[in-house]
Amino acid sequence: MDEKRELLDLLQHSARESTADIARQLGMEEAAVEALIAELEEEGVIRGYQAIVDWDNVEGEQVTAMVELNVELDRETKYTDISARIAKFPEVSDLKLVSGDYDFAVEVVGDSMHDVSMFVSERIAPIPEVTQTVTHFVMDTYKQRGIEFGDHTEDDRLSFSP
Repeated sequence: MDEKRELLDLLQHSARESTADIARQLGMEEAAVEALIAELEEEGVIRGYQAIVDWDNVEGEQVTAMVELNVELDRETKYTDISARIAKFPEVSDLKLVSGDYDFAVEVVGDSMHDVSMFVSERIAPIPEVTQTVTHFVMDTYKQRGIEFGDHTEDDRLSFSP
């Protein structure tokens, strides 16, 4: 595996490690790691650094929904045109063109189920190229970006015996 790929793997796992620690893990000089990170940021490979938050442990509500979008293209409209329009909404945290039964997978975040529902019905559904939306509210998160959440090992279902 080349140095760039190894560095990216380490940063994706934990971007809070010092460049000295990363250099030691990669067997590189710290200055070389700093230069490589700067190069990857300049090339647009590294787009940002974010914390993975377990919102169940934060006071207040945050609701996430996965929204399937089907769209109909015409000669002048491309997927990138539609995605550029949808990506501008601050409620949209993730937007992906996917294969399968629908065209876009959109992650929407709001303060309540009502807020998310209203956003989808009033802002996304009226886009002329959007032909169908299907909203799935996230009930619980067990793993996000490779990080496992909480202690979900307990089975709180009641036993049943005939």
